Amino acid sequence: MRTTQTLLAVTTALGLTAAPAAAANGVLIAQKVTNGTTTTTTQSQIEPTRMRSEIASAAGRKQTVVFDGATQVLRMLDDDAKSYTEMKKADLEGMRAQVDGAMARLQEQMKNMPPEQRAQMEALMKGRGAMPGAGAGAAMAGAAGPPTAYKKIGTDKVGQWTCDKYEGTKNGQKVSEVCTVAPSALGFTAADFEVTRQLGEFFASLMPQAAEGLFTIGSSTSTPNAFSGLPVRVVSFRDGTAQTVSEVTEASRQNFPDTLFQVPAGYQKREFPGMGRGRGRQ
Repeated sequence: MRTTQTLLAVTTALGLTAAPAAAANGVLIAQKVTNGTTTTTTQSQIEPTRMRSEIASAAGRKQTVVFDGATQVLRMLDDDAKSYTEMKKADLEGMRAQVDGAMARLQEQMKNMPPEQRAQMEALMKGRGAMPGAGAGAAMAGAAGPPTAYKKIGTDKVGQWTCDKYEGTKNGQKVSEVCTVAPSALGFTAADFEVTRQLGEFFASLMPQAAEGLFTIGSSTSTPNAFSGLPVRVVSFRDGTAQTVSEVTEASRQNFPDTLFQVPAGYQKREFPGMGRGRGRQ
């Protein structure tokens, strides 16, 4: 699904590390993301109620993601095309209704399938985590599978920081490694990243797999099988092989101008992929 791919791309934009400076209420983060031989960079500006991330591809194309926690609106800017798309909570609810309808139609079609074909389809749905007869919420939650379980396996070094290393497993397979540091060691508190928690909730009802990929401050004392602290490096695995390495390279506290979180003048609004059908332009 094109919309799903677009939303999942948002989750690659966040990481952590900092130098304390009490006068500023914003956090600037630089991160390096390596996938095979390709390395890209991201830069994020985070405040208590809003955030902005710039994502540069290996080809040099830049995309900017802006989330306003106060209005619960996500905007994605294509700086090369001078255009932007916008998603509101109501849009997510509409998407969920579409998924519900699609699931209902699929279940009706399955009733008329030969027993062997219906069994194959049910097995496929179960393999993807969706149970026949489940609504969209259950189907999407199932598609994400159980939450990743983390276990501390030692310590490591990321840049100048000594970090606690955790191994993440899901369905019996290793899916990630996370190295974390204490927030106080970087001059941060959980309140600095309140907006990232809100962004996670923004996605959670429809796309729990995207919400899990967002940056979070882990706490094993309040959440069983979680990591503790702020991630300074995250490695994702597939079939036992490392796929993507996200590593914080630099960050500092700063104050940001309001214009940084606004759509630049002259940008044309476009429909978010998958949301234009059956709706008028707002």
